[in-house]
Amino acid sequence: MTIFQAAILGAVEGLTEFLPVSSTGHLILAARAMGLVGEVMNAFEIVIQAGALLAVLCLYRARVFQVVAGVARPRSGGGLLLLKLLVAFLPAAIVGLALHHAIERHLFGPRPVAIALLLGGVVMVIFERVRRARGGTPRFESVDAIPLTVALWIGIFQCASLWPGMSRSMVTILGGLILGCSAVAAAEFSFLLALPTLGAATLFDFVKHKDALLHGGEVGEAAILTGLVVAAVVAAIAIRSFLRYLTRHGLTLFGWYRIVLGVVLLVLLGRHVAGLP
Repeated sequence: MTIFQAAILGAVEGLTEFLPVSSTGHLILAARAMGLVGEVMNAFEIVIQAGALLAVLCLYRARVFQVVAGVARPRSGGGLLLLKLLVAFLPAAIVGLALHHAIERHLFGPRPVAIALLLGGVVMVIFERVRRARGGTPRFESVDAIPLTVALWIGIFQCASLWPGMSRSMVTILGGLILGCSAVAAAEFSFLLALPTLGAATLFDFVKHKDALLHGGEVGEAAILTGLVVAAVVAAIAIRSFLRYLTRHGLTLFGWYRIVLGVVLLVLLGRHVAGLP
């Protein structure tokens, strides 16, 4: 892997991990376009996911310290937030462990990703039209106001993100909005939920592919450092920009982006363009 390829993949991960467009789907497509498949990409995804997590840890360090302190004080605000995140994390963790091999075998490819992008985009556009027609005031304006039952349902929504291309951010933010959260509360809970979810996934992948990452020569130290830094910086910028945009304009633009990208990919795949299976 070259430093240029590492920078491109780091930027793709950082930009798409916290936007409702699917980082996994975009990484699969970007890696296929550059001819990077197999162990080299499996190992490198660990690096750039860690970079995205660093961005959340930095931007939400006060919340993270609050949650860590909540381990010793379960009834505090940090303890309650920790419980909500754990409850929201469990459904996808259980389903993911049970169906991991089947998901990798059947859904990790350009065609399933294209279908997921298209379907997710349609759902987002329809939801935004219904939400704006109905109007109303959110019931939960902040992360602290989200009840435990709503956190559990957001976690159940998150199970849909096990389909590559569907987007973890999309389903958790959309789930939060459907359940009565404000845009800021839904997005921030989604970002915080990424810590246990992506953290567990990164650790799981590291155990599986640590030899390729630590001892293989296909990635290289310079590529690892480049991907990590680029993913962290781009993710931090994306999170801040997305929060401002979401509160003013909603999800419609991202929905149409997904629809267009999904349709284009399906057309290309139908014509067997660019060697995509």
